Amino acid sequence: PPPHSIHTNPTLLLTMMQTATLLFATSLGAASAFTSSDVLRVSSQSQTSSTAVRMSDNAQQKPTSNSELADMAKSLNPAIGYWDPLALADADFWNQGNNATVGFLRQAEIKHGRVAMAAFVGYCVQSNFVFPWANTLAGDAFPGTDLSPEQQWDALPPAARWQIIGVVGLLELWDECGGGDPESVHYMKGGKPGRYPSFQLFRDEVHFILDLYDPFGKNKRMSQEKKDRRLLMEINNGRLAMLGIFGFLSADKIEGSVPGLTGIAIPYDGEVMAPFFADGSFFSTVSASASEAASDIISSASEVAIDAISSTSEVASVVASSL
Repeated sequence: PPPHSIHTNPTLLLTMMQTATLLFATSLGAASAFTSSDVLRVSSQSQTSSTAVRMSDNAQQKPTSNSELADMAKSLNPAIGYWDPLALADADFWNQGNNATVGFLRQAEIKHGRVAMAAFVGYCVQSNFVFPWANTLAGDAFPGTDLSPEQQWDALPPAARWQIIGVVGLLELWDECGGGDPESVHYMKGGKPGRYPSFQLFRDEVHFILDLYDPFGKNKRMSQEKKDRRLLMEINNGRLAMLGIFGFLSADKIEGSVPGLTGIAIPYDGEVMAPFFADGSFFSTVSASASEAASDIISSASEVAIDAISSTSEVASVVASSL
């Protein structure tokens, strides 16, 4: 189903969040939030002016037209300009209309750019620095820099990896549900791509937590011109980071594929697209336990069936002998 089909009922959202948190609480610790930028809104200021990317509140915006996308592309990269070889700007995903499709694609680019920036910085940090505190409650240290970041991930306990993926999933859920704000407009229905909702509802109903975007309210005093410029920079930096992190991954996975990284890449024979590959499966011990449970059920069912057949045969034999 399309992303905006998720219900935004505040009570339901809090119940889902609290239930999910309880499921993770037994094995997962606290997690840090990464900072993200706020919303992106394209508005045509004049026929001769370039399109600006704006930041504002929850109000619904005018759908982004192809001409506005072209103007924004020129602002982002005058050398390349507007380039859409797959004609995605004219597509219609899930029969939701072109405006919804453009909103989805812009949200996807902004989100993936932010994740890639965090991943790129994380790769550089993990390659050169080991956190001094304990990694587990048992006091185990973090993997060392003699391992590549991919190998360091594989060396983490399964519970730690589930913690990271689980928290990211909860953040994604909160984003798609608009933070439980009934006035929030989904990015596929005219909302602002890239806007991450406040945690105000969570603060009111559960406990205090800082917002991901502008947690101390400093950007409220920033001029609109500076906001527009910085948000364009975010998109460009995100695009570069996506190329950068995949350059690192390619260099480690395929020797010599990135000549500039040949001297520093650490070969990795795992599977970068399977987060639990080191445990023998995509879903680690969870899928293994599920498989074992399924096998036990099938085995037990087979034994029951065999016993039933045997009993039926014995009864039939007794009946036949009596006749």
